[in-house]
Amino acid sequence: MFRKELPWKFEGDKGEIISHDFRDTPIKTLVISFPLPRKVLSSREGFKEVRVVCNNSNPPELWDFIHQKWEVYLEEVLDDLRFSPSEVAFISTGVDIDDFALKLEECEELKVYAFVTAGVESNAMRVGVDKAGSIEIDGRFEQIGTINTIILTNASLSEGAMVRSIITVTEAKVIALQDLDIKSSYAPKLQATGTGTDSVVIVSGNGPPISYTGGHCKIGELMARAVTSATKEAILKHNNHLRR
Repeated sequence: MFRKELPWKFEGDKGEIISHDFRDTPIKTLVISFPLPRKVLSSREGFKEVRVVCNNSNPPELWDFIHQKWEVYLEEVLDDLRFSPSEVAFISTGVDIDDFALKLEECEELKVYAFVTAGVESNAMRVGVDKAGSIEIDGRFEQIGTINTIILTNASLSEGAMVRSIITVTEAKVIALQDLDIKSSYAPKLQATGTGTDSVVIVSGNGPPISYTGGHCKIGELMARAVTSATKEAILKHNNHLRR
């Protein structure tokens, strides 16, 4: 196991990329840890109080196993990292974690960070237009592909504000895809709106209370700018990685 600390600290939070193994196959996990439990909203798990947010990167040779035995994979990865499932918000991707992008937007006392990993080369889609290629059966899906977004702010967000943040983040992600002219992998004449399994984690802070995060308020603007910029950078970094 190898740990690479990120040159980033925020409100006592810290980040690191951990290179480790799952059953002798190399994987990587971006770990963002907090000194005290933080309220989060995860598109995978809903509302939780956690000490850690993880974005886990796994290579293609593991995807069949993960699709069929996700809970086994999750349990073994968290055990390897010495984390309890109750204290972690966990998302995963096929994108190399080292291709992540981090952007800060701030105004007076408000600060917003966006961590993004993004892979759109094989399963970008226009949601509701392209036909679904995966059906959930007993909690398992057949396909995977992802733009993963983690938002951290020093603002204390109400639950409603956290839910509204996902709308703002999604709108900002679509802007990034439009700016880069990312087309659907299934209907190349159509503009993509995301991939089929994009994930979002919103992490609330302990600072000024906020009850609304739409585009008419400053924190909504900060979130959107951070996400659009980070998403574009993450897509370009990953695409360059694939060409090497």
